[in-house]
Amino acid sequence: MTKADIVERIHQKIGFSKKESAEMVETVFSIIKNTLETGEKIKIAGFGNFVVKQKADRRGRNPQTGETITIGARRILTFKPSQVLKNAINDEAEEAA
Repeated sequence: MTKADIVERIHQKIGFSKKESAEMVETVFSIIKNTLETGEKIKIAGFGNFVVKQKADRRGRNPQTGETITIGARRILTFKPSQVLKNAINDEAEEAA
């Protein structure tokens, strides 16, 4: 599913114009992005948690040369789905089987 698909579904379900739907989607994504950039956690009930974690420097290896290298510290984004979302996904998988 793409951003355009999300806009189309909002347009169909709620009845906003496509322009209004697109602005809403862009605004929500912008808020999420800005919040995560500051390192804050996003918790959406019934969906899950987005958390930015810090990874320390670590040793790695160049697979072509075998040379040991240092992989620099960085921040990573993790998502942990809620139990409600996990159950919904698993219930759909069981029904399809």
